[in-house]
Amino acid sequence: MTKMTQDVFQHPKTVMSGMRPTGKLHLGHYVGVLKNWVQLQNDYPCYFMIADWHALTTKATQTDALRDDIHEIVLDWLAAGIDPAKATIYVQSAIPEIAELHLLLSMITPNKWVETDPTLKDMVQMMSEELNYGLLGYPVLQTADILMMQGNLVPVGKDQLAHLEISRDIARRFNHITQTHTFDEPRPLLTHTPLLMGLDGRKMGKSYGNGILISDTEETTWKQLKGAVTDRARTTRDIPGQVSQCEVVYPYHQVFSSQAVIDKTAEECHTAARGCMDCKKILLESILSEMAPIMARRQALANDLSLVHRILKDGNESARERATQTITTVRRAMKLYQS
Repeated sequence: MTKMTQDVFQHPKTVMSGMRPTGKLHLGHYVGVLKNWVQLQNDYPCYFMIADWHALTTKATQTDALRDDIHEIVLDWLAAGIDPAKATIYVQSAIPEIAELHLLLSMITPNKWVETDPTLKDMVQMMSEELNYGLLGYPVLQTADILMMQGNLVPVGKDQLAHLEISRDIARRFNHITQTHTFDEPRPLLTHTPLLMGLDGRKMGKSYGNGILISDTEETTWKQLKGAVTDRARTTRDIPGQVSQCEVVYPYHQVFSSQAVIDKTAEECHTAARGCMDCKKILLESILSEMAPIMARRQALANDLSLVHRILKDGNESARERATQTITTVRRAMKLYQS
């Protein structure tokens, strides 16, 4: 084992992840990301970032609601169980050192790495406007986010592994060029993230209005759930159904219901002993069993945003302190002028 390998793998394990502030989060975010974060904060030092600069890469002309969206995402995180006593919650734009590291890393990143990065390709497909310079640098900014907090574990699903590879390449290239051991190559922390489709069978998205929000009331949750897609071939109650053809409701049962309820759902669907609307009512009970306390906690937090402001102030200060240490090391490694 080389000295570099020894040094890198002796660094403390730190988790870094983040979300773009696009408004209130839905159940897809909860089961796919937040539940995992809640567990990780008990096992590792965690840095959870609100990526408002990343939001600007596609919505630079739509910033009127940005501050409110930041508050909304923090409320959802806190309600879901993210604990600021265990994890650092901070806003990307409050850490100017990230922008400096982004600039410095861009100087050593070949164009072809960026142009072929799947993260960028996905983002470009979402663009309704001309590709901008900021979006082109998205993969490098993402790398700066991770490396700035000395993150060496990044929670991802298997479909996101390629997205992290450019960050590993950039960290490796920086270390090689500077002949230092400044950065770990961030490693994926593979997670099982259940995919919840939108209630209409499409991808869940804010623009479609096809999801259940963490902030929704019981009444709103039921209103949304009533329109959820089931087995489209089951046009009347007396027709036996197939859970394998149930596009939304049965998969939601598999995420939120107990195994006993899941088994009974399959049996009563196949024998037509249960109608689809009855199945949705049972699913509502399962969802509320887990989400009702979270929804209530969120509403209580929303009534007084002073706690959110204090958490962000403290988190920004803590993240800034770590960022100052990192950027000082980077400047030294690159032999930049420092007074």
